[in-house]
Amino acid sequence: MAKQPQSQPVKQEAFFAAISNPIDLLQLFEFLPEVYHYVKDSEGRYMRANRVVCRVVGVESDKEMIGRTDFDFFPPAIAAQYIDEDRRVIESKRPLSDQIWLVPNIKGVPEIYLCNKVPLFDATRRVIGIAGVKRPYRQSIELGSQHGRLMKVVEFVAMHFQDPISVAELAEQVTLSESQLYREFAAQFGITPSCYIREVRIGISRHLLETDEHSMAQIASHCGFCDQSHFSRQFKQSTGMTPLQYRKRFKSH
Repeated sequence: MAKQPQSQPVKQEAFFAAISNPIDLLQLFEFLPEVYHYVKDSEGRYMRANRVVCRVVGVESDKEMIGRTDFDFFPPAIAAQYIDEDRRVIESKRPLSDQIWLVPNIKGVPEIYLCNKVPLFDATRRVIGIAGVKRPYRQSIELGSQHGRLMKVVEFVAMHFQDPISVAELAEQVTLSESQLYREFAAQFGITPSCYIREVRIGISRHLLETDEHSMAQIASHCGFCDQSHFSRQFKQSTGMTPLQYRKRFKSH
């Protein structure tokens, strides 16, 4: 029986080092719907972003993002959270896996995403930046599982955010007690059900402030807040800006 020719040892590092333009590999992320991909340097400046990220921040291509930071595109409180997480990856020199983030969809409704980040090293093993991806949480679960049950709560809030919603009502949707729902929801998503209701309303109000001319009172009413004063307090607590400041900064022209 003829002997099979022995294959040569695969030299992975040499193969990738031979690629003339490593950025070509990142083009694959342009074909993943709903998946966010970005690369930043150690100062938090964008070096690359796929079309999903560009759409969310309102630019035509990542050329408009290169050299800019999250503070150029997001409210201060939210940008600070993104950058703090990046710094943890840089300082620890270790990947961060499946962190929960609330990411607004095209209507402003915050959806639950899983975020993974890895540090990027130079030849001397110095961290020079990070690369990250975010993917929809619903793509990573089985609907019959405990996590699928919690997603029914998420979907209920998205459909009924304009109405008064109690935790008791949410618990009833998935046949849990209030305390059970609090424990399971907070353990899985790092946020209580009542805080999630607030963040959904804030996310939709951000979208309205960016895209239309409704008054603050109208937006407060549409998003399920008790009154304009309550809306303003909750909005500033979440974003670090008043609704008026946010509209002046992010309103589309």
